[in-house]
Amino acid sequence: MVPGFVRRWLAAILLVSFSWSHLPALGMQSAEFQVVVCNVENLFDVDGTALFDDYKPEVYKPGHLLTKLQNHAKILAMVNEGAGPDIILFQELEADQTPGSQAFDYGQFLQQYGDKKLADMLAAPIAAEVKDLPAAAFLLKALQEEGLGQYQVAVAEYRPDPTGRVVAHVNATFSRFPIKKATTYHTPGARGILEVIHDVEGSLLYTYNNHWKSGASDPESEPIREGNARELRKRLDAVLANDPNADIVIGGDFNSQYNQREAYPDMRTTGIQGVLGSQGDEEKIRSSGDLVYNLWFELPEAKRGSDVYQDHWGTLMQMMVTRGVYDNLGIQYIDNSFEVLIHEGVNAQMGTRLPIRWNQLGDAGGGYSDHFPVAAKFRKVAAATERQWLPLTNPGRDALSGGASRSVDFRSVKSANVPPLRKFATDREICDPRNLGHVFLIEGRISGERPLRIKIYDQEYGIWAFDVEMRKKIYDRLQVGKTVRFYGEISTHEEKWQFVVRDLSWLDE
Repeated sequence: MVPGFVRRWLAAILLVSFSWSHLPALGMQSAEFQVVVCNVENLFDVDGTALFDDYKPEVYKPGHLLTKLQNHAKILAMVNEGAGPDIILFQELEADQTPGSQAFDYGQFLQQYGDKKLADMLAAPIAAEVKDLPAAAFLLKALQEEGLGQYQVAVAEYRPDPTGRVVAHVNATFSRFPIKKATTYHTPGARGILEVIHDVEGSLLYTYNNHWKSGASDPESEPIREGNARELRKRLDAVLANDPNADIVIGGDFNSQYNQREAYPDMRTTGIQGVLGSQGDEEKIRSSGDLVYNLWFELPEAKRGSDVYQDHWGTLMQMMVTRGVYDNLGIQYIDNSFEVLIHEGVNAQMGTRLPIRWNQLGDAGGGYSDHFPVAAKFRKVAAATERQWLPLTNPGRDALSGGASRSVDFRSVKSANVPPLRKFATDREICDPRNLGHVFLIEGRISGERPLRIKIYDQEYGIWAFDVEMRKKIYDRLQVGKTVRFYGEISTHEEKWQFVVRDLSWLDE
């Protein structure tokens, strides 16, 4: 008799088989699959126990969880022409504080709630057993409801930090392939690294799911990230000592720039480059097996960015590989397939492409994450008699541009197809959490100053700029009683709705 978990896995493969294409690789046939790295920005459950005040019951509602689940599932369903990723490395799931969560049976959970929708499960009154479900279970259910089939799930072991620091998150890896083994490697002061060994049609693929200590620019926190890197490096060395050509994918939110050393020259050493060995010479790893290739080098510098801090792009979300994925045995990287999952008007602002981050306004909230997911494609190659190296097109050459980060191009809003605010028929439709962070073309009469205000339908909205000098220029140009047109980002301040102007060019409409 076929074991139950095997039957479930076979069913999942049948559901998603249409997402695989057969492509030539060094003269052989292969099956293609996609790996995605995704930070879900504080995906907490609803058991009422949380280490952050923002996620306690009086603030964090079941409707917030439902919105967040559906939004992330929506973005992931846009991968692979609707088929979704085959392996997902998630970060920032709540470390479940309830007893017994480590032994959770995700297959049984899907069977138990197979005839129930998430919306019904999270509708009041919520059953006690639903409140006790971990965040990963809700996420698994959301992906299934979005039509992505079933995944096997591995969640990192949660361990209270011995240094006394608050570690509220764990990583989770979802896989359409059988998971042979999952192990957590702990680092003091940081989240555990999750190693998962996947069986991809008889070949082993190692994935390492990371979420390193926050504070990329902070020299005082870099030693903790170096600790993350040492723990990961130690495990990589052990695997590569056994098989120098093991197929390894390293991903996560590293809270480090891909060029951390150049970006912050005051740091004497860095975890990502100095300890782990991340670098940008794609061919070098063939002869130097201890190095890893950072897939950010697959993209031109103008497209390197997964997150924004102080109006500059960062590359905290990363994916790296070892040399094993460049040969014709087992798992093979599809050259130049690395991408950032940016969908303007959905999880990204039109024009600027800023991330539409999560908000908990009202009973449902809105938005996605402060980090864009990153993705890359791989293939399982047929058996070969001898090892050959994958021919590369425009291989990375480790050509860093220095430490200067790329600033957000706010002027690009002018050439984007930004929708008019008047597409909403009422003020109530405008004041919807789903609109926060999005930019619109605004038309109305300036109705007051100190603070500057504009009237749309029957409600007044503030007009704001973060820069003081820009704010003065805006006040000079937008005079009371004048009917104006300009671009504005919907925001709130002290529970009042407002439009944020990010650049003076936004007034030139």
